[in-house]
Amino acid sequence: MTTDQHGLAMSGASGAAARHYDRAIDALLHFRVEVDAEANAALEESPDFPMGNVLAAYLGLLTTEVEDARTARVRLGAFRRRIDESSLLPRERAHLAAVQALLDGDFLTCGALLGEIAVAHPRDALALAAGHQIDFFTGDARSLRDRIGGALSAWREDDPHFGHLLGMYAFGLEEAGHYDRSEEVGLRAVELNARDVWGIHAVVHTYEMQGRFGDGLRYLDARLPDWSTGTFFNIHTWWHYCLYALEAGDVGRVLAIYDSALADGQSCMELLDAAALLWRLHLEGSEQPELDERWRALADAWPVRVAEPFYAFNDMHAVMSYVGAGRMGDAEKLIASREAYVLEPRPGVTNRDMTLRVGLPVCRAIVAFGRGDYASVVDLLYPIRHRVNEFGGSHAQRDAVQKTLLEAALRAGARDVARVLVSERIGVRPCSPYNWLKQAAVADALGDRAAAAAARVRADELVRAF
Repeated sequence: MTTDQHGLAMSGASGAAARHYDRAIDALLHFRVEVDAEANAALEESPDFPMGNVLAAYLGLLTTEVEDARTARVRLGAFRRRIDESSLLPRERAHLAAVQALLDGDFLTCGALLGEIAVAHPRDALALAAGHQIDFFTGDARSLRDRIGGALSAWREDDPHFGHLLGMYAFGLEEAGHYDRSEEVGLRAVELNARDVWGIHAVVHTYEMQGRFGDGLRYLDARLPDWSTGTFFNIHTWWHYCLYALEAGDVGRVLAIYDSALADGQSCMELLDAAALLWRLHLEGSEQPELDERWRALADAWPVRVAEPFYAFNDMHAVMSYVGAGRMGDAEKLIASREAYVLEPRPGVTNRDMTLRVGLPVCRAIVAFGRGDYASVVDLLYPIRHRVNEFGGSHAQRDAVQKTLLEAALRAGARDVARVLVSERIGVRPCSPYNWLKQAAVADALGDRAAAAAARVRADELVRAF
């Protein structure tokens, strides 16, 4: 019997395996590529090390890659057949139940079981980190906040990973709408550990949700060495950088960053960042020939990753890529496959409900937008706009859906709907030039030239002031 770096008992691990496990957890919290190598090294030392096998399974599932999940399922199944689970520690059995639920496609049960582990063992960094990602995948803002908040009092400030807990908590606070508190906690997390990229990410989200694009650009510029190297999270942070640059109207900078950082993405997470950025450019009227080659390369990367249903949030970005590339047939084919998928009863499979309730309407709306059928986009998206979170992602990521609805409302002549949507946006992000430009478009549609001119002046003032 040994203990991990946070004082929790572990069975079946040699001293060397335990050290590799601890290093893997540290790498996981830092979003460093070494996490896989350290997890594998732990299992090479002790093949039947329960927490090592659990960690490897989580790593295979949290990528949202079908092949990684398939490998994880085979490896964990072999481990479970080799051992007597009744001999494991209660915490280890609880983790096995949680990760098995995830392997079975039941995100919600997995999240609930990880929550029970965190209540009994609030210093279980793996339970907290994996649970935090599950909350992100399911778009559960309250749990993103409270899962970590409920564990914080069990951690000391001098713990090397206390800052990482603060970083996760800051992100949960932001998703739950506590922007001032999120910024405060996120800045403290990064103060404790300058290379806490999730903490940096939380601060960046806070600025994004308030429309503080100038603060966001300055913050990322000042910390460029901390987040742009040594982490597999750098591409996503570059995506955030591009959102700020796009708000400032600097399309040239956005495309330069896309070509240097996002264009060669290999994982689903990286590909969806690329698709989401190009789609925003498309919505804002960038010349299509300027994007054609980029769209084609991106569309080519998706088929193998969405060949079978796994995560509806990925499906949306694949459809964006197909529509952007003009491959409407591929988009329709993917939608048809998901329509067949949801017809089958799949008890406990979270992705089925995500696909049925949100994924399919969103994908259909994106295709309708690509065909110029803007009224259908409004019909599809307006009824679900307050529950788009149900298929995961962050507010910032899901804003692509909200912007698609707004742009479609303007183009369809749904002036009242467009007015409501813009009014909501300005209320929470009054310093966003994008919102004021859309306010100008609404005013134009309503024939109020003075209001349109005033809105354009306000947008220009915000860009010049940053």
